Order: sequence, then structure tokens, then C-alpha cells
Amino acid sequence: MTPALEPLRRIAAYALCTDPDGRVLLVRASPRSGTPGAWSLPGGAVDHGENPNDTVVRETAAETGLSVAVSGLQDVVADMRALPHRGITIHTDRLIYTVSVRGGSLIDRVGQPTDLARWFTREEAAALPLRPFAATALGLTSASMDLRPDEAPDFPSFYAYPGPDGLHRAQRFAAYAVATDPDGRILLTRIAANYPGGGCWHLPGGGTDYGEQPGTALLRELLEETGQPGDIVELLGVASHRDPASLGPEGYPIDWHGVRAFYRVAVDRPCPPTIHDVGGSTDDVRWFTMAEVAALAESELTEVTVEAMRAAKLS
Repeated sequence: MTPALEPLRRIAAYALCTDPDGRVLLVRASPRSGTPGAWSLPGGAVDHGENPNDTVVRETAAETGLSVAVSGLQDVVADMRALPHRGITIHTDRLIYTVSVRGGSLIDRVGQPTDLARWFTREEAAALPLRPFAATALGLTSASMDLRPDEAPDFPSFYAYPGPDGLHRAQRFAAYAVATDPDGRILLTRIAANYPGGGCWHLPGGGTDYGEQPGTALLRELLEETGQPGDIVELLGVASHRDPASLGPEGYPIDWHGVRAFYRVAVDRPCPPTIHDVGGSTDDVRWFTMAEVAALAESELTEVTVEAMRAAKLS
């Protein structure tokens, strides 16, 4: 049994970088890290309010000495691990980006969470002690180096705490669906009046639970909010939005940073929309034709809805 540990959540962004010879760029965790000696993709935690695209560029430069450009989003995954020597258990939502090198030279580091950066062939990488998420991103199998807690702790997806300026802040990871039916209609939900964005039409979805994979969370939220069973088709992208003084049911301003993965979802057998999570952040749900969506003012749609529909080539 793992002892009682303080639960934490974080969002992190990582670089999947290959050179012209097909070698992959990896970094080694130093003795200062939670998994010393483990090799991983370069990257790290998304700062409050930071766009993950910027995180992966910043962290890769710091850990490897290379300047990279983001070329795409490969995957979004989650894991949790226990660190008893630190008294914590961490749930991490990991965004895996494909990147290309613009310039720079590899560096070694001292006194930092990583100490080495090296290029490896896939065969060489397969022989290394890899973090599980890095092995998965490379299409390799690896013995788990992470100690998992016995069970997921009870920890909210939306957790506000006092920031350095005294204002409460919260960073939240969520998953949303661009859900369509065989007739080409799109499913939208309306945000309840006492929540940020109240009255706007939004994508179905919401915050992921501690220890929950984004795709699992998305299909759960889709069913809870709309009564529709669906199947994930593809990952479309990730949106980042910060509201420095968001007002919601808490009744006080929160410096809020949301990172949202959005997916294309097929609802092959649509049924009359039903809100099962009554009294929550959703007060209406409807199927819209594309013509009906086009007739809405952009101000009637949330920012992530507009961005996701463009990514899905629906607007």
C-alpha cells in the first residue's frame, strides 16, 4: 500500500523530435528529479497562462540547447504516479508535439531536473530506461518506471488556490467533442447563466477526472451532458485560454487558465438530447445543422468552439 500522499495535477508539453537520419531526441532525468536516470522526451510543465505550444519550445531549448518549431500535435495522454519520498502523487496531462530543429547545439546541464540530451536511433532508445509516456510516443514498449498509487485520490478537475498576487488561480485540463451525426448536424451545449460564458453555445465535454484518460473523460462527459453515445474519430487540436478575472458560481474572481483538447466524435445513432447532469454548467443541448450554426453570431459561440470547428473544417 502506498501511504497517503498529497495529490497534485499538472499539464505538461513535450517534443517528439527526429533528425534527418531518423534519430530521436531524448533527455535524461538527473538525481534531482523524481525518476533519476530515466530517459524521456524533452519538455515540462505548462506555466499558468502559457500556451502549450510555447511551453514545448521553451522547455526544449532549456533542456537541450536546441531551438525548435512546432509542426503538429501527435497525442494527448494522461498518467499518475506516486512519489512517496516527496509525499505527493501527481496526475499529469501530457501534450505530445512533433517539432523540427531550427538551430542550436546540444548542451549538458548541472543542478537541473535533466542533465543530458542525446540523439538515439529507435533501436538504441528501446534499450534505455524510458518513461512510459515517452516509450508510447515512440511506439516502443518499456518496463514501467513509475510507481502508481493504489487508487486515484479524490481531487477536483477545477481547483482554485491563492496565487502569488493574492488572487485565486486555477489551471484546468478538459476534453471536448466536435460531435456530428450521419446527417451532418453538430451537437452543441449551452453554458448555464451563472458560469463563465453563460448563454453561449459550447462543445460538449468538460474537465477530466484525476487518473482519467482524455478520451475516456470525453465520452463520459458526452453521455452525461447530452445522452449521446459516441466514438472518437481523431484528435483535432489543443486550445489554451486565460481569463485573468473569471467570474463563476464561486462568487469571486479567479485567474483561470484552461487547456482544452478537442476531438472529432461520430454519433452514429443520435437520440433526443438529454441533460443527465442537471444543475451543472449546461442548461440546454441541441443538434444544429451547419446552416443554423452559420446563422449564429460568433459572440454566441465560445472561443474554443469556433477554433475547434475551424480545425474540423466545419466553418
